[in-house]
Parts: sequence; structure tokens; C-alpha cells
Amino acid sequence: MVFQPTRGNLPARFGPGVPGVPAIGPTTLDAEVYRDPERYEQERIKVLNRSWQIICRSEQVAEPGDHHVWEGHGESIVITRREDGGLDGFHNVCAHRGARIVAESGTKARRFTCKWHNWAYDTEGRVTGVPDRPDFDATMLAGLCSPAVDVDEWGGWVWAVLAGPGVAGPLKDWIAPEVRDDLAAFRMEDMKLVEKVEWEVDVNWKVAIDAFSEYYHAQALHGMGGKEAKDARHSTMHVHGRNGMYFVPFLGVLEDLLRTLDHTRYAICNYQLFPTAVANCQALHTQVFRAVPLGVTKTRFEAWELRYETDENDDPEYLRQVDFFWEIYKAVVQQDIDEWTDVAATTHSSAYRTNILSKRECIIAHFHRVIEDMLAGGDGLGLEPAPAEDGADAPTG
Repeated sequence: MVFQPTRGNLPARFGPGVPGVPAIGPTTLDAEVYRDPERYEQERIKVLNRSWQIICRSEQVAEPGDHHVWEGHGESIVITRREDGGLDGFHNVCAHRGARIVAESGTKARRFTCKWHNWAYDTEGRVTGVPDRPDFDATMLAGLCSPAVDVDEWGGWVWAVLAGPGVAGPLKDWIAPEVRDDLAAFRMEDMKLVEKVEWEVDVNWKVAIDAFSEYYHAQALHGMGGKEAKDARHSTMHVHGRNGMYFVPFLGVLEDLLRTLDHTRYAICNYQLFPTAVANCQALHTQVFRAVPLGVTKTRFEAWELRYETDENDDPEYLRQVDFFWEIYKAVVQQDIDEWTDVAATTHSSAYRTNILSKRECIIAHFHRVIEDMLAGGDGLGLEPAPAEDGADAPTG
């Protein structure tokens, strides 16, 4: 039997008294946030490196010695599985002369060797072997290791903080509890990675996160129309901590949704995992979208398809359905990717100065306010608007 997520004791995301949008309102956003190279460098240091980010699936480093090499926004790190089942992570930079230590992900490693001069490292990043050691200053080699990154697991994902242990606090506290509890209903830790698709696009990383933080574009770009567009007006948006989430009724189930209030069964459930990932969850399967910054206007965009474990003989209909919907989703994502070509074409235009956001693009506005706060030295918390009065900004048909 395939797992079926349910709302359980989670708060209602639709229905009487549930505001449709937080009290952020329409706003504007300066175009420079997407194209200023100096700002991008500050984002790397103060936002990206100091935040918990998804790195890979736990199943990709399942056994002792398994290791995953991750690279993005100028950084290279190695995640390894220890004999005791825990994880270690360190910067993939040789302490000798800065070469990459590990070229690619692999399994069952006992140590790593930099191929340039054969400096050896254990799987926790400590220097264990130096050819011609007497030729070096012994005090410079004592206790030498590659700088550690903070590593943890949640939801079947490996997460890391590149700035090091303790910088971002515990992972369980990084994601707002309202978002973490809601997302946990889908039990991503019990899902398996089916496919990962990657694109390299000529836009700033925040363009990709913005695109998957609103549903306003679906009617024009994805051809949503008629009753589907009308039902989508009942979507609700929420911001908590550094995160945002929104819920869109499936086509033709609005009556069931409003009767049961079970958004996990009758809605697309979208969770922004600040700063670089978005989880798109439905009752059958989940997609996680991740933007990996490569430069101020260069991004690797990744789409991960997760589904619940089942035997083909036990539930062939489930597998048929998720295969069918995943193919549709890939085509839909490709439409977003294609549209970013038009975004890239005007990134440096003198006529592009401001983004005008509607009140339904509130998660985008909140996302950028969190970034601004972190750039100014804050922690990105406490920026949510005061709760709206019951019924205020309720969804409209």
C-alpha cells in the first residue's frame, strides 16, 4: 500500500478565517538585486554560506565511505558517511596549494588523495599523509585539516552550512516550525529519488526561486485556463520565519477541499526552503527544485523527482500515474526554463529598473526582505507581517 499523506492535526490552510495572503501588499523590487556583481559576492558570504542548504539525498551517501562532491557559488565541499552512520563534511580544498582533493562522488572511500602532490586526507578532512614531510615546518602541519562544514539530515536530505559548524544554529530551528511540520506530512524521508534533471541558465539564482514562489504565471506561461484558473483564485499564501508556502487547489476538487480542508490530498503544496530550494508536494509524489548559483547571472537549476516506495506488482497504477505526471511536470518546468531566456535577454537593459509585485507575489517580497536583512547582518527572522484579522484578504472565486 502506497503511503497517503493527510493533514492530521496541521492547521487549516483553506476555509473560513484563513487569510488568502499575508499583509505584505503590493510592492516593488529594484532590478539591481539580480545583476549587481558586488551584491552577489556579498550574498555568497553573508547569505548562501551562512544558511542551511540542501546538498543531496541521504540515499546518495548511504554506506560508510560513500561521499558526495557538491559545487556551487565558488565553493566545493565533500560530504562523507562515517562508520557510525553519521555524516562529516569539509571544504574540498587541499591545504597544500589549494587544488581540489576529490574530483567526483563515489563509494566506500577510506581516504582521499590530492593527485597534484599526493597529500592524503581521511574521510573527515584531516591531513594524514604528506610526502617528504621533513621538508616542511612541522608546526604548520600539526593538526592540519580542511575546514569543516556543518552537516545534518532531515526529510531524507543532507543539508550543510558552508561557513562552518554553529554559524546557522541547528537545522531543526532553521526552517520555520509551521513550514517544517506541514512539509513533514509528506514524509520525504520515505521517498526515493527517481530522476534528477539539470539545466544551466543565464539568470541570477533568485530569478529561479522567485519563479517557483508564485502561481501568478501559470495562466499565461503554462496555459492554465477556465475552471482551473478560477479555482486557483482560492489559493492561499503564507510566510513564516525565513520561509514561504502556498497552496493551490487541484482542478475539480475545490468542493472536496473546502469540505475536508485536507490540503495534503487536494492541493499542490509549495514550500520555499530558504535560501535555494523549493519543495513542490502532492499526494502522489514530490518535486524539489534547487537553484545553485554559479555567478551573478549564471545558475544551475535542478529538479528532483521523489516518489513513495512500492513494488510494481503491488501497485502498478500508482507507478503509471506518477510516471505520467512527472513527464508533464518536466514539460512545465521546461517552459519556465525557456522563459528565463527572455529574462536573461534584458537583465542589463537600461530600461529594466524595477519589478512590480502584486499582493499575491508576497512570498517573493518576503524572500528578498530576508536576504536584505542578512546582508545587513541580521538573521532574517522577525520580518513577517502581523497576522491579518480573520477573513481579511480571504480567497475570492
